[in-house]
Amino acid sequence: MSRPLRIEYPNAYFHITARGNERRAVFEDQGDRERFLSYLKSATVRYNAIFHVFCLMDNHYHLLLQTPRSNLSQIMHYLNGAYTTYFNKKRHRSGHLFQGRYKAILVDMDTYAQELSRYIHLNPVRAGLVPGPEDYHWSSYRKYIGLDKGPDWLFVDFVLGCFSRRRTEAQRKYREFIESLVRHRHQDKNPLDETVFSTILGSPDFINTIRERFNAGKEISYDVPASKVFQRAPSLEEIEEKVRKVFGDEFSIVRQAGLYISHHYSGLRLKEIGKYYGVGASGVSQASRRISDRMKDDSGMAWENREIRRSLSL
Repeated sequence: MSRPLRIEYPNAYFHITARGNERRAVFEDQGDRERFLSYLKSATVRYNAIFHVFCLMDNHYHLLLQTPRSNLSQIMHYLNGAYTTYFNKKRHRSGHLFQGRYKAILVDMDTYAQELSRYIHLNPVRAGLVPGPEDYHWSSYRKYIGLDKGPDWLFVDFVLGCFSRRRTEAQRKYREFIESLVRHRHQDKNPLDETVFSTILGSPDFINTIRERFNAGKEISYDVPASKVFQRAPSLEEIEEKVRKVFGDEFSIVRQAGLYISHHYSGLRLKEIGKYYGVGASGVSQASRRISDRMKDDSGMAWENREIRRSLSL
């Protein structure tokens, strides 16, 4: 399967995640976390990276990153490469530390800054590591609410500015915004479920703007040809029809294959796909992942999925 589209342009914002190979820990002690944070600081100097939010878990990390120089690939090559070298040398090991490539979602900060920062800061609570995000010392949250001075390279003004122009009032309102969801966990939703094309998180206007900039060829670089991604996406009905032609009437496999193709190529949000198939957003992701895992061991399944994509001109 082709890589997700990677769009880069000056002052773009990205939500970045990188996970340990085979889900293993990438941070085993305090020294590891401190070293990784030192690389974030170096990246602000070397590559003019601007970090708005971070959270270091045991086997993965989250970053909300701005790239004034349109150099995301360069920044991430440095961060993951330097940290892997440090980690391997410290433990007398070799090989990959992270699982494949990092995942980068282009973010419309005007629409998603508040929700996405909250999602990142609540990761330790969601994982059951701490009762409240203020109890976790390896995220940017404590600086956001004024409990710690925090690293001087961390830029909190953009997100806090969404709440108030006055720093103390913004900190208070931001804390209330976070704690309201801690108290009402049933309302906790993943804003990344709104991602389209596995690449963009934004309002319809933002997505259309990216389409137009891409088609105009202005200042946007990418890792794979994206014309196929930004052409008219097939409808869910078209996808289901093509899947049935290849797989017949075997309900379970038609459903899973339809979810997989729709997830990767329809350009629709997970909740829209889920509504069509009668499942939740997480159900779409899970079904898509099952098919992806199955294709690794089943060449027939991989061939059939290629046939479906070919018939849809994907």
